[in-house]
Amino acid sequence: MSAFEFFTTLFLLSLLSLPTEAQNPNYLSHDCSTTTNFTANSAYQSNLNTLLSALSSNATVINGFYNTSSGESPNSVYGLFLCRGDVSTTTCRNCVTLAARNVTVLCPVEKDVVVWYDECLLRYSDEGIVSILDDKVYACFGNNQTAADLTQFNNVLATSLNDARTRAVPAAKKFATKEANISGFQTLYSLLQCTPDLSSSDCDRCLQTVIADLPGCSSGKIGGSYMFPSCYVRYEVYPFYNVSAVAETPPPIVTNPGSEINPKGKDQKPWVIFVAIFVPVGFSILVFVMGYCLLTRKGGKKYDIVQGDNAVADIITTIESLQYGLNSIEAATNNFAESNRLGEGGFGVVYQGRFPNGQEIAVKRLLRRSGQGTEEFKNEAALVAKLQHRNLVRLLGFCVEGEEKILVYELVANKSLDYFLFDHDRRGLLDWSTRYKIIEGVARGILYLHEDSRLTVIHRDLKASNVLLDGEMNPKISDFGIARIFGVDQAQGKTKRIVGTYGYMSPEYAMHGRFSVKSDVYSFGVLVLEILSSQKNSNFCQTEGAGDLMSYAWKLWKDGRPLEMLDPILGDSYSRNEVIRCIHIGLLCVQENPAERPTMATVVLMLSSYSVTLPLPKKPAFFLHSRTELTKMLEPDQSMSQSTQYSTNEVSITEIEPR
Repeated sequence: MSAFEFFTTLFLLSLLSLPTEAQNPNYLSHDCSTTTNFTANSAYQSNLNTLLSALSSNATVINGFYNTSSGESPNSVYGLFLCRGDVSTTTCRNCVTLAARNVTVLCPVEKDVVVWYDECLLRYSDEGIVSILDDKVYACFGNNQTAADLTQFNNVLATSLNDARTRAVPAAKKFATKEANISGFQTLYSLLQCTPDLSSSDCDRCLQTVIADLPGCSSGKIGGSYMFPSCYVRYEVYPFYNVSAVAETPPPIVTNPGSEINPKGKDQKPWVIFVAIFVPVGFSILVFVMGYCLLTRKGGKKYDIVQGDNAVADIITTIESLQYGLNSIEAATNNFAESNRLGEGGFGVVYQGRFPNGQEIAVKRLLRRSGQGTEEFKNEAALVAKLQHRNLVRLLGFCVEGEEKILVYELVANKSLDYFLFDHDRRGLLDWSTRYKIIEGVARGILYLHEDSRLTVIHRDLKASNVLLDGEMNPKISDFGIARIFGVDQAQGKTKRIVGTYGYMSPEYAMHGRFSVKSDVYSFGVLVLEILSSQKNSNFCQTEGAGDLMSYAWKLWKDGRPLEMLDPILGDSYSRNEVIRCIHIGLLCVQENPAERPTMATVVLMLSSYSVTLPLPKKPAFFLHSRTELTKMLEPDQSMSQSTQYSTNEVSITEIEPR
């Protein structure tokens, strides 16, 4: 290929990356609040349909923003849309129309919803949302490619974002872009926007929060975005927005007093425009091609996670882009100081740390000189990096240097559920509404793993110590060290290496190594009964002839005394119907036959709607008290062939000790 053909090909490729009005709206993410739901064919749903129709029909407003409401209290619905500041009214209308059509599919019964597209966002709630800063939920994405000169890139990025922020805040549309030169051949394009209903101070606060949180999502990457319902930021090394639509008129260039050169840009030469577009974009593509070639030449590096799935290959690419240097982690944790130690699990020690930007982190340092945990480390990094849900703990990155294997997570304020639930004094901090919120949140998180994430994920170690609680006591599922990924058409798996925790393992998994989504459903059922009673299944003292918590719940259910299993510290401050329904659901989940257990989608529906009739539960599965008991129950060839690893306590990144 000649030089001319090569550069012509690069230029044509670069044109493919330029934004065009013909592109379909690009879905990014969504969030469905688990706080309140509505029932089908209700007055709220009717008002929601009216609201969505009004948003679609007003998607041609000149400033790309519109808010409205529908209905009267208590069935009022408040909604708004915001289109990206550079898009045309046609693109805005197409995006809002698509969002309004799809949002009820993504979130069919939830009252508080936001959906993000590249070109617009749409949200609605049963409470007022106009002129109110909302930074409680987020979505973030990072490019897979790391900047060549990280220091230079980060300096340019920080300057660009803050410059654009100072221009966006006072603007009528609360919108600004910035182009900045990174090197002689590469340009950084940044875009910031708030919903125009925010006050200038709230917009500034929202954008500052996004900019501060952005490194945790895309640190050192040549592209990334971070989105709240009220504001968002995106940057790339190619023009992802319509540059001509947002270009500011430059001041005239004066060489001598009284003379102006090209004040209106009429003498711009075509080759100048060609170079301005081609050079940065073409160079970016060239760097990408060269980087790809270098990466594909690296041999011998393999990841044993799951066989033969393109999505898993994408996960591997992602984890390679999330690597932190050991020096930065040592600095954040004060060289793993004992004073920063939070706790210890089966695979390592957890430390608290803080990055220079102020972000607090939890660092899981795997045990050295031990083969145990290596696969768990790879698996957890691969999985959690691609999982984005409000009820899952967020992985920020990882480190592999020498003998060190480290995972870096967001620091969750209130430690783990077992820290409160099984402590005589602290369990009083968990009132009924908090416990019910935790049950619903965990159910939503597991449902996401099973059905809503890109792959079906079986957690295999769901338990109280693997549920973290944030500052508002919202649950976040953690520790994916032994999770398994399933392909699209796979429903169950089998293993000879049985790992997990006594008290939570389903019988088909403990006995025969067979696991499926119903294995997690079983663990969830045990967890629900523990949350209700504040008693640990594995340490349950025999009561009324029942040797375990499940049998005790079953006996009380049969005798018509289900409320007697409720933690007495709650007194009379609970919803009788909710408690009984949770016991009912817990017993359905721990039935011996996996086929008779409900799916997590059904569980979420049962928790959110009283119009769903629950089937009668059957007697719970037997409970294994020890490995010895399991060995006695297995056939001789089974007990000899299985490599069985158990945790008698908590194998978790979150076994938190008080400081």
